[in-house]
Amino acid sequence: MSLEGDVRAAAGRICEAERVTVISHIDADGITSLSILMQAITRAGIEAVPVFVRQLEPLMMHRVPQDDTLKVFADLGAGQQNLLEAHGLKDDRVVIVDHHVTQDVETPYLQVNALPYGHAKFSAAGAAYLVAQAIDADNRDLAKLAVIGNVGDMMAREDCGLVGPARQIVDDGIEYGNVEARKDLNCYGISTRPLANCLAYSDDPFIEGITNSLPGTRRLLARLGIPERTRKGQWRVWEDLSGEERQAIASALAEQVVAHGGRADRLCAEVYLFPDETEKTALRNAAEYSTLLNACGRWARPEVGSAICAGDRGEAVREAGHMLTHHRAVIRELLNHILETGVTELDAVQYIHVGDRFPDTIVGIGAGMALSRLNREKPILVMCTLPDDPDLTKVSMRATERMVGSGIDLQEALIEASGSFGGAAGGHAVAAGAYIPKTAEEEFVQRVDRSIKRQRGAAGQGNR
Repeated sequence: MSLEGDVRAAAGRICEAERVTVISHIDADGITSLSILMQAITRAGIEAVPVFVRQLEPLMMHRVPQDDTLKVFADLGAGQQNLLEAHGLKDDRVVIVDHHVTQDVETPYLQVNALPYGHAKFSAAGAAYLVAQAIDADNRDLAKLAVIGNVGDMMAREDCGLVGPARQIVDDGIEYGNVEARKDLNCYGISTRPLANCLAYSDDPFIEGITNSLPGTRRLLARLGIPERTRKGQWRVWEDLSGEERQAIASALAEQVVAHGGRADRLCAEVYLFPDETEKTALRNAAEYSTLLNACGRWARPEVGSAICAGDRGEAVREAGHMLTHHRAVIRELLNHILETGVTELDAVQYIHVGDRFPDTIVGIGAGMALSRLNREKPILVMCTLPDDPDLTKVSMRATERMVGSGIDLQEALIEASGSFGGAAGGHAVAAGAYIPKTAEEEFVQRVDRSIKRQRGAAGQGNR
């Protein structure tokens, strides 16, 4: 079978169903995946019901209805097929639309997953879009959601832009007219953050004197003669700048990177804008749109994000905006806690346990932000307890692209370390998570440290 064959088979099974239940994850990729599938299925005249789950694990399987609907799993399922078997789901009543490492089971579940075909930088939203296109070629407007899902799941991070099949979906959106792609500065917040904040709080690449330094950034803007406010006194955002101003800033930042021995090749990236959305809003570009959806999911309201994806620009957007404000405030608090408390450094990793002070849904985000202000040579591991299950510990790890380039694979390390304790792990090389027994925390961290150390050693030997 081929990926195209899998897509056709999945679309055919969906179109033959009388009723469909779409079960998806709560992050930006999961929300966009579900939204793409729900819109494509309902447009085809088929009844569909959405179900969101934080994780597909034994305690969550009761959320999967035991009825005669076709079950379509999005952004999950590939690595949990044993649970589908245990739940009594027959192969002809299941479609998996995912991008995670697949699990070998006896039941031949139909799966749309680009990973086994060599496409690692292609999220579940991309796979969902392929299925939507196979259901009806007029579903090209949904390419925009697939772009958001791919960007939200960091598929554009390593190459400073989407590549392969994910980039082809961008072309569909451009042709339809609701996606615009352009080469621009590789920074977050180009539509909503005040200019100085946008530059100072972007760390890929790390720029000495600029990254994490608002005063240094403001001195740079003043030296270049670029005002931070409009004539009416409003803060300017990156989108407000003229082409000449953008070029002046990019050139100055490149000089700064090179002057400190760095490489400027990651300074610019392909960014994805949506001309059908209001300027200076979080819906204007893929990175900020995905953060808004993540905020909805992290605060247990993924259905609000789904409503936005379906076109709600009223109450859903207002509610999501409130969640995003709260989301950012709690993440800042988490970041400050990590920095003030300090991490423990082992040979290959640095770690901290934040207890039950912060929601488990945001510890990974805080870990990623803290990494730019800690030892950038070691991945960070953050643990937290789960109030609703005190016997379990949630683990989140983050690395940099430079670490991944040196041979580090966080997903592999967490799967290896958690296996002995009956834990569950998944994710990607640059960002991964796990659930482990609380009693195994100390030994687990040691095993992760040894695993990362072996990865570094193997990579070093391979380069000789």
